[in-house]
Amino acid sequence: MRSLCLLVLLLVLLDCGLCQFPRPCATSEGLRTKECCPVWEGDGSACGALSGRGFCTEVEVSDEPYGPQYPHRGIDDRERWPTTFFNRTCRCAGNYGGFNCGECRFGYRGGNCAEYRESVRRNILTLSTAEQQKFISYLNLAKNTVNRDYVISTGTRAEMGADGENPMFSDINSYDLFVWMHYYVSRDAFLGGPGNVWRDIDFAHESAAFLPWHRVFLLHWENEIRKLTGDFNFTIPYWDWRNAQSCEVCTDALMGARNALNPNLISPASVFSSWKVICTQPEEYNSREALCNATGEGPLLRNPGNHDTNRVQRLPSAADVDFVVNLSQYETGAMDRFSNMSFRNVLEGFASPTTGLAVPGQSTMHNALHVFMNGTMSSVQGSANDPVFLLHHAFIDSIYERWLRTHQPPRSNYPRANAPIGHNEGYYMVPFMPLYRNGEYFITNKNLGYEYAYLLDPGQRFVQEVLTPYLEQAQQIWQWLLGAGLFGAVLAVLIVSVFIAARRKMKHGQRKKRASSFGERQPLLQSSSEEGSYQTHL
Repeated sequence: MRSLCLLVLLLVLLDCGLCQFPRPCATSEGLRTKECCPVWEGDGSACGALSGRGFCTEVEVSDEPYGPQYPHRGIDDRERWPTTFFNRTCRCAGNYGGFNCGECRFGYRGGNCAEYRESVRRNILTLSTAEQQKFISYLNLAKNTVNRDYVISTGTRAEMGADGENPMFSDINSYDLFVWMHYYVSRDAFLGGPGNVWRDIDFAHESAAFLPWHRVFLLHWENEIRKLTGDFNFTIPYWDWRNAQSCEVCTDALMGARNALNPNLISPASVFSSWKVICTQPEEYNSREALCNATGEGPLLRNPGNHDTNRVQRLPSAADVDFVVNLSQYETGAMDRFSNMSFRNVLEGFASPTTGLAVPGQSTMHNALHVFMNGTMSSVQGSANDPVFLLHHAFIDSIYERWLRTHQPPRSNYPRANAPIGHNEGYYMVPFMPLYRNGEYFITNKNLGYEYAYLLDPGQRFVQEVLTPYLEQAQQIWQWLLGAGLFGAVLAVLIVSVFIAARRKMKHGQRKKRASSFGERQPLLQSSSEEGSYQTHL
């Protein structure tokens, strides 16, 4: 019976797909034909073509030159993404989205994807206890559920054979999928032979795509949690760390406190203490010229505040954030980690938030939080293992949003050419499928269906941060409140009944005394008077 259940589960898992890499495309046939245009079950056609949702078409990659930081050509699978694997994919029409155009673009819902809905990301510290617990339970569910839509590559395209005769893909849970994606986009390039790698390459950090790439990363993660849980109102909370003196979210009620016996570990009272990390040993992978295969590599490490203070002297302040937002240029110079007065470079943390000048050897802003955590989160390739990563990057995204609203830059302000490889405006983001160009997410989140609570006007902010948590808390305990109210009403009726009975008994005794003292007529008059007084009392 157990074998039958496992077989059924396997068949279900093989039936669908979405992104890096879509299950229907992770086959010898998909690799041989280089086509990833899966059927939409709604009408049985590739890309939902019969319903006008999309069509299968050639991938057109940008040929704009990239910078000198990566001098090689044709040796890395991520170059000219995704053409090493696929050169035909679905292109969706209108508000349709997904690998087979069976879903909706970010911000749209409904069968025809015609309903625009804006969700609000809120500060995790202002969420109700029930909401905080729900968020943690969602994280743990994702960590323990094999993803139905995604698989990962455990080998390079060359290792899979010229005709894809040796496909190397593997299942992975929904949380670790995104850890692996963050590893894959930032890993070193293999040049051939053990340990022979090119380190100065990263398709999501140290240049212009840093902010758009992580914006799409969070949107995909949010969408995946919604599908997994059925909670389509879910949003990623953020941690507003401005002026923080410590890791305010590092408590057992939230992301896990420090272990009393080993300060590098998570408290056993937190569910995160049992998590195993993946993709945290880049030097080992390089020595074997192998990709991370998502095997567990030990516990989650975190020791906030016990970091190298020469590199990070303090956490960012509100003044630092204001300075960054007021910088007018998105990119400058070589558009890398040595750029001066670049909004992206200062926010990412390679330049000073007081002067705007690059500060080699120091980490500020975004980078400062990673170093401050002093553990798994402090290494780029494995940093997404720590769930604090999500809270941190949601707040970084909100600062990006503030800058976009302040300066309202046209898309032409995003670098079209000569940025480091993977960062030009027309480059498709690695390793996402469906495909997204960097420049497409150089736009306000108002176009993507979400908002940040602290960026709302005061009235809306009160509703989101005060009234909404109160009402949601009341919703959680409404049955208890109703029961308590009914019990109180019954108790009040009983007390009043006892009181009335006692009063009547007392009045009846008084009548008897007066009748014996005054004869027949006077008690009748007195009785009438008492009745009136009693009614008035009621």
